[in-house]
Amino acid sequence: MTLSSKLCGLAAGLAAATLIGSAAMAFEPEQTECIAPANPGGGWDFTCRQVGKTMQDLGLVPGTMQVTNLAGGGGGVAYAEVVNKRNDDSDLIVAASTATATRLAQGAYPGNTMEDVRWIGSVGADYGIIAVAKDSPVNTLPELMDKVKNDPTSVAFAGGSAVGGWDHLKVLIVAEKSGIEDARKVKYVAFDGGGEAVTQLLAGSVQAFTGDASEAKGFVDSGDIKVLAVLSPDRLEGDFSQFPTAKEQGIDAVGANWRGFYGPGGMTDDAYDYWVGAIGAVYNSEEWKKIMETNGLAPLDLQGAAFQDFVAQSISQIQDISREIGLIK
Repeated sequence: MTLSSKLCGLAAGLAAATLIGSAAMAFEPEQTECIAPANPGGGWDFTCRQVGKTMQDLGLVPGTMQVTNLAGGGGGVAYAEVVNKRNDDSDLIVAASTATATRLAQGAYPGNTMEDVRWIGSVGADYGIIAVAKDSPVNTLPELMDKVKNDPTSVAFAGGSAVGGWDHLKVLIVAEKSGIEDARKVKYVAFDGGGEAVTQLLAGSVQAFTGDASEAKGFVDSGDIKVLAVLSPDRLEGDFSQFPTAKEQGIDAVGANWRGFYGPGGMTDDAYDYWVGAIGAVYNSEEWKKIMETNGLAPLDLQGAAFQDFVAQSISQIQDISREIGLIK
């Protein structure tokens, strides 16, 4: 099975997965906090802030949920903090995504595995995008990839995950489907979050951006970036419907990033049940449906044990992909 078919299968699984659950609410949160494992402006930051606000609006948490940005190691700094120092904090949740699964799959969180935390639930799937600065002479994805084919050193892609992480893998998917024989020659520069990656794009330090629709939304609205392609099977709904897919442009590349949360491994069962129910309530709310549409999020409704099984499957699939392209043995 090719790299592309494996990734398309992973995306299909994202689109098909659905579960509506409920949980007991015996636990009463006090000073709630969400850790975003990157600098402000990226997808994890978006997930914490938007879900936190929705929980406040729905009365699921008392007062305001604190958002803490803890960047480093492609999410590894935050993971280690939770496992080693805050293992029994029942008021804490942490934003996670396919990027988290990718780093776990590649053994990039030294000494840690997915079993060290409790997987709470998902809030949607975020399709990847490829973009350039607004004043770039490049206007289509094939144009950009032709530049890469002609001179791999002429285009550097910036992303908010580490080398070998999910943003990097999305570029490799596009490169392979564009007919580039050795996708590993494509230049990729890692930053601590999508916001920082876009900042470097606008500064002219790199020529292209690889990220997700939600983390690019603010820069799209401001007109600072030009989206060349969305890595979805079909055009997204809402504000992103104006942008063509890679498939429309003859490059059959699909890359979906699930978004969700984990909690400390030592949180109480009552607290875990509370957060599972709270994430489910957010997902099913009209407020969240509007956020999903505005920010180009696709459906993915999984909580509790079903989400944990999904993450385990995601890690297994990404391990296969990573071996195929030589990132792990």
